[in-house]
Amino acid sequence: MEYVLIGKILNTFGIKGELKVASYTDFNDERFKKNTNVYIGDEHIQFTIKNYREHKGFLLLTFLDNEDINLVEKYKNQLIYKSSDDIKPLKKGEYYFSDLKDLDVYIEDELIGKVLKVEEGIKHNNLRIIKNDDNKEYLVPFIPVFIKNVDLDNKRIDVIKMEGLL
Repeated sequence: MEYVLIGKILNTFGIKGELKVASYTDFNDERFKKNTNVYIGDEHIQFTIKNYREHKGFLLLTFLDNEDINLVEKYKNQLIYKSSDDIKPLKKGEYYFSDLKDLDVYIEDELIGKVLKVEEGIKHNNLRIIKNDDNKEYLVPFIPVFIKNVDLDNKRIDVIKMEGLL
């Protein structure tokens, strides 16, 4: 079975087994849906979600039959995964953040850098790119005005040449 990273458990929250989670997905309602399964840690231990809620920019997650701090405390700092079989395919032009990370960045067929990560914004997401020539980091909005092409097979993203962008 293949797994997709969807978050990280940061800490416990209260005494009733809630876990404070940093979400790594745009699809919280789907990925953390009640009565669906997630997998924790390198061993991919299966848990069923009892419920989740948002609180101050994080998720608070409770697992079925684990509503006690003593049962879940050992999972602090563990990664949370979803089975790839449980994830609906993306529409054309949609990408997982993990797919975009480490892509080579080109402008007019010249390699200029690499995508370090994708950062969520209010209106759109941004690519954090490190340039090869000066090792400085730049943000490029991940919208069609700036992105010419994304080629996951060749691990490449083409950015439109624009004055002051990079």
